[in-house]
Amino acid sequence: MLLREEYPSWLFPVKQGATTIWERWDGIKPDGSFQTPSMNSFNHYAYGAIGEWMVRFIAGLDVDPAYPGFKRAIVAPKLGGGFTSARASFESINGVYAVDWKLADGVMQMAVTAPANGGAVVQLPGAILAQVTEGGRPLAAIPEIQDAHQTEDGVHLTVGSGYYTFAYPRN
Repeated sequence: MLLREEYPSWLFPVKQGATTIWERWDGIKPDGSFQTPSMNSFNHYAYGAIGEWMVRFIAGLDVDPAYPGFKRAIVAPKLGGGFTSARASFESINGVYAVDWKLADGVMQMAVTAPANGGAVVQLPGAILAQVTEGGRPLAAIPEIQDAHQTEDGVHLTVGSGYYTFAYPRN
């Protein structure tokens, strides 16, 4: 439903020129006529929850429930579905958290930003610990990276505030 362009789908209204979420996926029908005027808002949030899901799962940016007030983020993108890149940011009371990842030519690159007085738990999907670099250097050489360890799903680590650029081969 997310990538489909025909009715019903998320992209059908976009292809019809929508810049907001419509109350009905067929607010404007394929023939260009309008759906019933009594229930035809072209700026309706009900279907907008897809945006939150894309930030939390595709981009992988979420609040760490152990640190209320977004004092720490979780960055854990879920790869798949044909997506090869995503980016998202959130302006918390402490500052901006951001993630920007791209999978190209068998290499995963992920930039993570955590504001001053913040930090992030980062999960690098499909990574092998010995092959991950940050800023071109091995993880062990970066003092701001804590608790880097291999998991069944990849590499898990914790970072303090700052900007980090991770890269690793991914098949």
